[in-house]
Amino acid sequence: MMLLKRQLFAEFKAWKEAPTLDRSCSFLERVYREDIHPCLAFNKSELGSAILDAVEQNTLSVEPVGFQPLPVVKASAVECGGPKKCALSGQTKTCKHRIKFGDSSNYYYVSPFCRYRITAVCNFFTYIRYIHQGLVKQQDAEQMFWEVMQLRREMSYAKLGYYKDQL
Repeated sequence: MMLLKRQLFAEFKAWKEAPTLDRSCSFLERVYREDIHPCLAFNKSELGSAILDAVEQNTLSVEPVGFQPLPVVKASAVECGGPKKCALSGQTKTCKHRIKFGDSSNYYYVSPFCRYRITAVCNFFTYIRYIHQGLVKQQDAEQMFWEVMQLRREMSYAKLGYYKDQL
């Protein structure tokens, strides 16, 4: 275990010396293989790939669904913000969030489980981008490493089906 931690830290330090968003460097290659790809592996794999592309390009939007108050006349459950089919799992769930790519007007409803998996990956990319852009300066390499490990842990929990409020 100690050897693996040293290896992970060495990979991170080497990456931090010349930060890149190129997934072929050993640090990011490991994170993609161990965390990102499993976290974004959905029943609808084409949509999962499109999500990864959008996250990498920073063009994915995740937003809450605006629930409509019940009208006086009868309306279907879907029109009132009830259960919808999750675009990623294919299951009918209460989807409180939806995603869209860039400036597209197409939205995809996502279940809480899928949303947490997506946002865990987004949180990792946000922090990595901050380091890459030189915005994280007050921390030393070890502090940054432990922040990265925390974000990796969140991706691991998410891919196992845990939600942040359950942790």
